Amino acid sequence: MNIKSLLISIVVLFIAITVTDILIHGVWLSPVYEATKSLWRADMASGAYMGWLHAGHGLAAVAFTMLWAAGFAQNAKLSCGVKYGAMMALFAQANTLITYAVQPITLEIVWKWMVSGVLQGIILGIVVFWVYKPLKK
Repeated sequence: MNIKSLLISIVVLFIAITVTDILIHGVWLSPVYEATKSLWRADMASGAYMGWLHAGHGLAAVAFTMLWAAGFAQNAKLSCGVKYGAMMALFAQANTLITYAVQPITLEIVWKWMVSGVLQGIILGIVVFWVYKPLKK
């Protein structure tokens, strides 16, 4: 495993996750969240939980990158990055269905989370393909 490339990739993926989450949740889904504000923390806008959000983004970036580096990067093509990102996203979207079963979120939120989550996963798969460079055998 190429440690230098791994660390750079984790940072780049952290940024990519944060930026895509801002676009998804802060822009596209903002009106939906406003219409369902009784379901969300009233003090989210204050930034009181930003550390937790960043910790989640960091954990996702580490896991996504390390799994790619350990299992897929050595002989990967761009199509492998796309498939990897899509599969990781589908795995993560299982939690969206579970959340719908236990929380009173709307079906609109569910499908928008699922569609945006899969697109985000594909983007992340492409990013990690381009950024992470394995050691030559």
